[in-house]
Amino acid sequence: MKSVVIHYQEIALKGKNRPWFINRLVRHLRLALADLDVPAIRSLMGRIEVVLGPSTSYAEVSDRLPHVFGIANFSQAGRTEPTIEAITAGVLRDAAGRTPASFRVTARRADKRFPFSSPEIERHVGGAVKAAFGWPVNLNHPDLTIRVEVVTSEAFYFFGKEPGPGGLPPGVSGRVMCLLSGGIDSPVAAWRMMRRGCNVQCVHFHSYPLVEGTSREKVRDIAAILARYQQRVRVFQVPFADLQRQIVVSVPPALRVVLYRRFMLRIAERIAKKNGARALVTGEVVGQVASQTLENMAIIESVASTLVLRPLVGLDKSEITIEAQRIGTYETSIIPDQDCCQLFTPRHPVTRARPEEIEQAESMLPIDELVRAAAEGAEMEDFHPRMVQSTTR
Repeated sequence: MKSVVIHYQEIALKGKNRPWFINRLVRHLRLALADLDVPAIRSLMGRIEVVLGPSTSYAEVSDRLPHVFGIANFSQAGRTEPTIEAITAGVLRDAAGRTPASFRVTARRADKRFPFSSPEIERHVGGAVKAAFGWPVNLNHPDLTIRVEVVTSEAFYFFGKEPGPGGLPPGVSGRVMCLLSGGIDSPVAAWRMMRRGCNVQCVHFHSYPLVEGTSREKVRDIAAILARYQQRVRVFQVPFADLQRQIVVSVPPALRVVLYRRFMLRIAERIAKKNGARALVTGEVVGQVASQTLENMAIIESVASTLVLRPLVGLDKSEITIEAQRIGTYETSIIPDQDCCQLFTPRHPVTRARPEEIEQAESMLPIDELVRAAAEGAEMEDFHPRMVQSTTR
């Protein structure tokens, strides 16, 4: 069985735009499997076939496909000529050695010119399997489902299927810039936007050398994990310490956190516009911390002219934690570090800041100069699933 059959779901609903979405999925599959022996990846009437070369195992491919957005499910498959005899022979050959408690056959005939209907295929193949192996038939809850799919010039058969991540292929929804803190929430927010077809770039704010460089290293590790889903993640590391010093000496303590975040949005927006990102993404959740009340979130967002997306806004911490564990970022996110927003944080930050007091506090600061200096001081790094390449802006 030297093929993998991939099915998509949401893409199938795209109407006249469907071929473009399928082409993007095929393109991303080629990137994800580029270093493996995969002679061909073909779109075939509502499914995609990945042809495995002699030196590539199904295990190697199946380890990567759960990270390719756009895939609903996939299966190791055998390919035969589109005849009932060839299909039956292939199924009997590759089913040998299995010992299921029960089975059924499910057939799909994409090419209606095939002389057997789907129920006829099921009866013919199922009868041959029962005669050869004696397995009992269970149409409702089978231990093994043998699937047969007939397309124009070939037929496929496979035993069971594995779930894909769903969603849309990377890049079909445009580019966004995610504020990546290194905590639990923002990597999940980035992943969720990737799953909706966005190409996600990230910006991280750090206070090195005032604090240890742990947060920068954590973000590098998280970016490499996220790159498994997108093949490349670009991160802009922004030095924030000098700006924080000026806020500390000029602004009342209770307002510092709100001002930190307003400046972060300004800087992220500047970097986003320069790099073609159409929206900013944050890991904010309503009511989770003092800066994430509705009043504070509105005041923070007001400095940006770019759309701000909050994919986690209605979740609670346990839901986000479960998702972080599932996508593989949780263990890195919980490594202790010194986040830049924890530096010079007051004991009692304001929870419902008023616009006039924030504007008064910011009037003491050279906003444009601080934003420009921080954005120009950002270091750019590209992360790939199997390599890391660094560049300095």
